[in-house]
Amino acid sequence: MTARIRRRRRRRGIIALCLVAVIVTGGWLWTLRGPGDSPARQRCAATLDGTAWYLSPEQAENAALVAGASVRRGLPAHAATIALATALQESKLINITYGDRDSLGLFQQRPSQGWGTAEQVQDPVYATDRFYDALVRVPGYADLAVTAAAQAVQRSGFPEAYARHEVRSRAWASALTGHSPAVLSCELDPVGAGRPLDAVGATLRERALRDLGLTPDAVAVGEAADGLATVTLQAGALPTGDATSAAWAAAQWAVATASVTDVVEVRVADRVWTRAGAVHAGREDAEPWGKADGTALGPGVVQVRVAVAA
Repeated sequence: MTARIRRRRRRRGIIALCLVAVIVTGGWLWTLRGPGDSPARQRCAATLDGTAWYLSPEQAENAALVAGASVRRGLPAHAATIALATALQESKLINITYGDRDSLGLFQQRPSQGWGTAEQVQDPVYATDRFYDALVRVPGYADLAVTAAAQAVQRSGFPEAYARHEVRSRAWASALTGHSPAVLSCELDPVGAGRPLDAVGATLRERALRDLGLTPDAVAVGEAADGLATVTLQAGALPTGDATSAAWAAAQWAVATASVTDVVEVRVADRVWTRAGAVHAGREDAEPWGKADGTALGPGVVQVRVAVAA
């Protein structure tokens, strides 16, 4: 075989490898970006000062509960920041069933230290309320640094560790208490076949009562049509200080919990968030809350659309 033929075959081999690399890379990029209205990776974000702080849908759901409890109890947003930073450090905002010694749950509370039974501290509502019960007894907690306030409650062996979660927690707390409108979004898969309207309505009512303290009559479930139903939340009674922040607290709570409530659209004032729109906004680095069609909703009112079985 001549040197010229060997060089020619070598060039052909290199070209073939390059083509394979292009095909593989193209397929990988397609997978990364995700087809249609499906994200490459499900995630949620709260934006603060131009920076997006991400959580998984499970973490976001728990963040909505933790921050929602501060709203329900009429506590300042700083309380939610402290609680979120604590839970991020202790459990990564996951309701885990293990920990150091007998530590359990979102806040890694120890039954042997008087926090409750093992079953109780693994109930995220109980655990969150017990944390706030202890926090509000800390003198001047509302003016303390996150690390100092968290340590006063937790008595951790690593007290400085809470500080690393402060900015992320502040972003989520500000969104979920309604102080920062239109900054929270989730990129989620489309809802599958959907559940019956009664089941979806019951889930939304139970979550709104559990997390925010909204009474059942404040959650009105409409009729289903074409696989969707409209649910109206009367959030104006939430103790946030005004109806505008109350509506945004409930609206962004609805987005943060959408992975478990089958919510596909959230409207508040003259803004709207949709599942599909959030996925495309995430790909294009665009704003996920757009201008809503029609008349703006009144103060304290939030409308969500849920997917139901057709």
